[in-house]
Amino acid sequence: MRDLEHEVVRLKESVEVARADAAAARVLAGGADRDASDMRALLRAHTQTLTALREAQLEQQDEVRALRSDMQRGFGMLQTGIAQIVAALPNQDDEDDRG
Repeated sequence: MRDLEHEVVRLKESVEVARADAAAARVLAGGADRDASDMRALLRAHTQTLTALREAQLEQQDEVRALRSDMQRGFGMLQTGIAQIVAALPNQDDEDDRG
């Protein structure tokens, strides 16, 4: 009978240790869950930032294309104007023949 009482006491102590371990495990699991939630929120924020950056870059790319087109059109007009000015200038060969 004494062995049985000793065994019951030992089992009660083991149960208390197991309960304490289980409580500690629940605390750790809760912390891990919060950490995982924080990481998911951080990842979402980074994804949103990268998406916004991509959209801004696409808008800037469109603006650069439009400016390039305007610039090419302007250079074309400038080239035409210079050609007209050159055509209106007296020809150097004509002046040599006259002089």
